[in-house]
Amino acid sequence: MRLSEVDRCLQRYTETRLIKAAVIALIAIPMLLLCWQFLQDELGANPIEEITHQSGNWALMLLLMSLSVSPLRRQFGLHFLQSYRRILGLATFAYGCFHFSIYLFLDQFLDYAAIAEDILERPYITLGMTALMLMIPLALTSTKAMQQRLQQRWNQLHRLSYVIALLAVAHFWWLVKADIRQPLIFAAILLVLLGYRYLVWLRAK
Repeated sequence: MRLSEVDRCLQRYTETRLIKAAVIALIAIPMLLLCWQFLQDELGANPIEEITHQSGNWALMLLLMSLSVSPLRRQFGLHFLQSYRRILGLATFAYGCFHFSIYLFLDQFLDYAAIAEDILERPYITLGMTALMLMIPLALTSTKAMQQRLQQRWNQLHRLSYVIALLAVAHFWWLVKADIRQPLIFAAILLVLLGYRYLVWLRAK
């Protein structure tokens, strides 16, 4: 069976609501598991730090997965993945909000003065906050109705995804300080995606 035939077959199933609901449930499992582990005190000696880091990692992984959809679709004809780009984008925002909520409620206990001081004095927090703020207009304009309404401006706005990814990777890299293996992997994946995007732009000129 050819790859195009496989893609057509997959598209029939991936566009159904049941499959999309299953994908959303699958994406939600890590967040639910983290909450359960936190409540059961299974996250080690520093549970707040662990749940903060893991939720941030998932947000970054989902973001890179959403940015990978277009290259995979164009290069390998996997058009069925397009059905999940919006889901992945909104999941990234959900995990980003979860990540920030842990910092806001469990780490800082809504101490806004301390939070403001952190944002001003810790560059990695500044980068993370900026990335989260930039996600808001993307989440608000993620619907098909907004895509049709904004037309070309929608594409321009959603290119912010790459800026957000750069900020998120820098946020993670700056945070870990010593063991940079994981942020290095994320940075390498992002570099490949940015390189692909640049080649597409060159061909279009």
